[in-house]
Amino acid sequence: MEISKNYVTSSNVEAIGYDESSNTLRVWFLNGSVYDYLNVPSIEYNALSNAPSIGSYLARNIKGVYPYSKVG
Repeated sequence: MEISKNYVTSSNVEAIGYDESSNTLRVWFLNGSVYDYLNVPSIEYNALSNAPSIGSYLARNIKGVYPYSKVG
């Protein structure tokens, strides 16, 4: 699965990406870690992309809501 990086302005997140075929959200953090969040609807990815604060949206609406795995 190849997910392209969409760089964002955030104090915690370097980039986000999304694979529509598997509904996988990938988040690259500034500390070097990479996580895949699974079964994330595309509308949620779009909302994250357009959020005024990527980190806050991620904490409120993604973390603890969708299963995840550390991939890097």
